[in-house]
Amino acid sequence: MTATPSWVAPAIAQARVARLATTGPDGVVRLVPICFAIVEERVVSAVDHKPKSTEKLHRLDDISSSRVATVLIDHYDDDWTQLWWVRIRGAAQLHSDDELLVAQARAALIAKYSQYQAEPPGGPVYSVALDELRAWRFHKP
Repeated sequence: MTATPSWVAPAIAQARVARLATTGPDGVVRLVPICFAIVEERVVSAVDHKPKSTEKLHRLDDISSSRVATVLIDHYDDDWTQLWWVRIRGAAQLHSDDELLVAQARAALIAKYSQYQAEPPGGPVYSVALDELRAWRFHKP
């Protein structure tokens, strides 16, 4: 990650949900909420046991074909002085189960989300490199 404001890492660590944006071969942008963690300068996530409308997830196909994705992590509050967002764009990849990053990603997700302690995410692990990071938070001049 390039030099980022000091508030970014703690904000990301506390955030509970992010939005993953991928682009299909037809140019259509797909946006989906994800559970996530940061491991080795990558946003990591895994397909979990929550019900899905299909087993053929476009996000996985999009990552495989385009090899790039964007992640938006944000915080909304009725007190607008608490608003912030972080947008990460980078190389995206699906990982094979024998990669060390997969074990690290699953462990980080289990540590972050108590729901995963009873049923860890067992599906494919994917990641987005922190190649480009933009951040904003409310600042009163």
